[in-house]
Amino acid sequence: MRNMPPITKNLLIINTICFLAFQVLSGRGVNLNDIFGLHYIQAADFRSYQLVTYMFMHATFMHLFFNMFALWMFGGIIERTFGQRRFLLFYFVCGLGAAFCQELSQAAMLYSVIAEQGGTLADMFSLSQADRLMLNSMTTVGASGSIYGILLAFGVTYPEERMFIFPLPVPVKAKWFVCGYVVIELFMALSQRGDGVAHVAHLGGMLFGYTLIKAWRKRSSSFNGWDGYEIKDKSQTILGRIRRWLHLDRDNDANEDLNYGRRNSSAKNSREWDYNAKNKKEEDEIDKILDKIRRSGYQSLTDEEKQKLFDRK
Repeated sequence: MRNMPPITKNLLIINTICFLAFQVLSGRGVNLNDIFGLHYIQAADFRSYQLVTYMFMHATFMHLFFNMFALWMFGGIIERTFGQRRFLLFYFVCGLGAAFCQELSQAAMLYSVIAEQGGTLADMFSLSQADRLMLNSMTTVGASGSIYGILLAFGVTYPEERMFIFPLPVPVKAKWFVCGYVVIELFMALSQRGDGVAHVAHLGGMLFGYTLIKAWRKRSSSFNGWDGYEIKDKSQTILGRIRRWLHLDRDNDANEDLNYGRRNSSAKNSREWDYNAKNKKEEDEIDKILDKIRRSGYQSLTDEEKQKLFDRK
């Protein structure tokens, strides 16, 4: 894990610690999945913080293993491509989107049960305490929504990259790999097999991830790789000032500071100019490396280019 980027590494550690805590405390009568897992919004045990905490809880070791294996395989690549802040935002947006879609799915399932009993839509909003207690069993846990979002991001960012998928004897392009997952999850969600897997949440993570990627592309005047945005100067708008203060536009500071430097000739601004110019040069080098990966694959990189990519902050 020495060369693993920090966000991916910390997510792996946090998820593993949460699972170990779940296992240890379960033997003492405390079920952390009931506390931090996502309950249906009308359930007696629903809490707003569960929309975030459910992403770090897992039901079984195999559940944890497959999610963390996928995070290890694809998370580091996407983190280096997006950058740390953007990757962390992407991870949580996919997880929250998965939670939202899962809640909608459970609401639809509840309505179908009520309708079969002769009830109406209004009956969904007047549940008894006994009904709300019964809904506690509808609990969702796992990082799958975020993981499926990362899988989609890999397919969108490196669509021509070839992957070996067991048991297929030939490599499959990433774009077809992702499309296959979408079809499978959609089929499983519509089949209503009751297998205990939140297929709608998986699709929700991919949907929100794709929407966020489209939004990032749309807000750029040109798209030259994930950290190659050339955003028009918005630093003087209220939103732009807030984003600069929160350092949310680190990758675009060099472009935005061109006008800023002209208006401020103090030594402090001069240092900021030099610092941002250096960052811009480093980002341009990373863009060239990412373009080379898209054209010829990761194996085409020289040792020096690989080191630059792995050392990127």
